[in-house]
Amino acid sequence: MNRKTKQILGRVSSIALLAVLSLFINFYRNTPDSETPLETSKRADIVEVHFIDVGQGDAILIEANDATMLIDAGENNKGKIVADYLESQHITKLDYVIGTHPHSDHIGGMDTVLNEFEIDKIIMPSATHTTDTFEDLLDAIKENDLKITRAAVGDQYNLGSATFTIIAPNSPQYEDLNNYSVVIKLTFGNTSFLFTGDAGKMSEEEMLSSGIDLSADVLKLAHHGSAYSSSGAFLDAVNPTYAMINVGKDNDYGHPHAETLQAMLDRNIKVYRTDEQGTVVFTSDGKNISVNTHDYKILENDLKN
Repeated sequence: MNRKTKQILGRVSSIALLAVLSLFINFYRNTPDSETPLETSKRADIVEVHFIDVGQGDAILIEANDATMLIDAGENNKGKIVADYLESQHITKLDYVIGTHPHSDHIGGMDTVLNEFEIDKIIMPSATHTTDTFEDLLDAIKENDLKITRAAVGDQYNLGSATFTIIAPNSPQYEDLNNYSVVIKLTFGNTSFLFTGDAGKMSEEEMLSSGIDLSADVLKLAHHGSAYSSSGAFLDAVNPTYAMINVGKDNDYGHPHAETLQAMLDRNIKVYRTDEQGTVVFTSDGKNISVNTHDYKILENDLKN
């Protein structure tokens, strides 16, 4: 074989080798088992529910893919804490904000949130309150060119890959402002969460009578674990695996009440509380739910208050 023939064969071999390498690289890039954007999308297809520690009050952040929702924002002096927490989660926009009812420990910090973040929709009940806190919220809504969407039972909304349905309040007027609380059920795959604001036993009875499916994996106990909520019939209908209590440490109301904690023990429901564990985050992949901390062990002293 002469020198020229060897050079030609060498070039052909090099070209063939490059072709084989190119095919291999393309195959590897398109293989589902590789570290590709497919894995990223799988990781992104989750729902996170953050029960933010704001002391004696409620503030709940829900993230579903790129969609976000905030339920309540704590007392007047907790607005910055909520805003800082949202920023720590790299949030600049909220698709939904729900003010469950006009008590200050739920909507006090909401004006701060409305002033600092882009908001698509704000949902509130048809309830008013003659307080400066409520007026401040209305002013913030007006100043940011927002329009209140009144909570209507049966209305359903999309939140990323999840959906949520409004299931209370069911009456146009109540004596107790707590019963105006907007209650929603969030569903993602085979998992679900029930958020109850401060809904009392009257509202619970109405939900039970409505015939709606109340079952949920995670129940946010109403009114910070008060005995004036979480009736036995309601708990049995929801039948949760996990119960979350947003509550302030050493609060003046004795929340959570011993009766409520006893009901959790009787039903083997795992309890979590912000006063003892700080911010608690639940994560769902549509099939399973995990929590960023261990469940709270109810002590004998808890059942004496």
